[in-house]
Amino acid sequence: MLKTLYTRLSIGLFLLLLVVGLLYTFISLYSLRGYSASVSQALHQDLAQTLVSDRNLVSDGGLDPGALEELFSLYMAINPSIEIYLLGLDGTILSYSANPAQIKRNQVSLTPIHRLMNDKSLYPMLGDDPRSHDRQKVFSVTPVPSADTPEGYLYVVLRGEQYDAAETMARGGKVLEMSAWALLVSLVVAMIAGLTIFHLLTRRLRSLARLVAEFENSDMRQHPFSARPNRAGHKLADFNSAKWRDKRPVVRDEIDYLGASFDDMAQRIVSQIEQLKEKDAQRRQLIAQVSHDLRTPLASMQGYIESLKLRRDRLSPEEQDRFLDIALKEGRRLSRLVDELFELAALEAREKQPAPEPFPLAELVHDVVQKHSQAAEESQLTLSLSGNPALPIAYADLAMTERVLDNLISNAIAYSPAGSRINVVVGQTGGEPEVCVQDSGAGIAEQDLPHIFEPFYRGEAASGTGHAGLGLAIARRIMTLQGGDIWVHNLATGGACFCIRLPVNATHVPSVINT
Repeated sequence: MLKTLYTRLSIGLFLLLLVVGLLYTFISLYSLRGYSASVSQALHQDLAQTLVSDRNLVSDGGLDPGALEELFSLYMAINPSIEIYLLGLDGTILSYSANPAQIKRNQVSLTPIHRLMNDKSLYPMLGDDPRSHDRQKVFSVTPVPSADTPEGYLYVVLRGEQYDAAETMARGGKVLEMSAWALLVSLVVAMIAGLTIFHLLTRRLRSLARLVAEFENSDMRQHPFSARPNRAGHKLADFNSAKWRDKRPVVRDEIDYLGASFDDMAQRIVSQIEQLKEKDAQRRQLIAQVSHDLRTPLASMQGYIESLKLRRDRLSPEEQDRFLDIALKEGRRLSRLVDELFELAALEAREKQPAPEPFPLAELVHDVVQKHSQAAEESQLTLSLSGNPALPIAYADLAMTERVLDNLISNAIAYSPAGSRINVVVGQTGGEPEVCVQDSGAGIAEQDLPHIFEPFYRGEAASGTGHAGLGLAIARRIMTLQGGDIWVHNLATGGACFCIRLPVNATHVPSVINT
């Protein structure tokens, strides 16, 4: 129970309020006593002088001992809260009406007496209490027999021992009861208000803690889409859209910031786990496809070489040469596939990074088309180049871009029927140069279009060729590293159209296309 933040805050608030309440009660009682002493001294500041005048303590220029004794008896009986003393000029106690055992001092300090006589507004002014070694009390004082010819002082303690006893009884009764009730009511009201505020403040924390627990219990695979308002029912992909980002709530305080941070973190973790799962599935599929594509040329090579070894004596020289040519062809095919695997692995691991530089894309396309013209003629295909004669300067890796164009044109030659046409079109969109390779083949099945750039993916057209290869996967990876784009669509007239778009340099120089 004590492990919850709400409980700890509640206990801490209770202890704090209790300590503050006790301190407030103590300070209030202490201040009240000081205030009462100030009022008493202000009210009775001339009491000593009045006693001297009313009781005729001065006779023939001196103090009347009989009148003084009568004064002690009468006024201490009428007002038992006061204590009257006669002091010498040095503060020595000369006369009093009390049990001698009660008197603890023989002399009192004259400093507060002189200060009060000089300035009667100094309240409360405390003087020595003759009935205590260290206690001080408010008093009234006047010089006797007169201020002009003082022989001593009439010193009146305004709140004597009997007053203290009565005050103690009252404080132990009604005053303490009222103070206790005031403290209790204040604590209850403050606790209710504090607990309500803490409940409202920790409610969002409890909700966030519940979401974190749910996320942890789901092995961090399922995002609880309620760490922020209005998130329930949305898919993970929705949160990456600009429409959703515009609806994200404004962070108002630290709890909102914590919830927003957890929300983003959970979303990122779920997305990364899904990507890892997808990568793992792709890895397994890639291993299976690589095994298949490596096994096919190896099995073919092994078969023809074994046949040549076992049947050499029964084969004519022409058949032996044909067997060797087939084995050599399969070996080259295997070597090319291994090279592509190493190239794709280097690109995926970023071991092979592009070195971008400005170059005229139209001239590069022209050179690549010329390079593949012989292969197109051998396949009875027409390879042409057309497009806008003025292109912006591309800013990319020249060798990598040439590799992409080689792959696209080679694929077009491989999948186009004899007698058809392959057209390479150069243009620009939004100020960025584009190259499209259009063939006249069977096109790509709609279900294959989203996967055509995956390594070893076998579409319907690729299935009949023996293997799909890695050319398109390498092309996509190169374009991604260069900050460009690559895509494919089917032509309305038949055939497929592969396009790439490259980033541009700041300087645009027109280039002329040779057709």
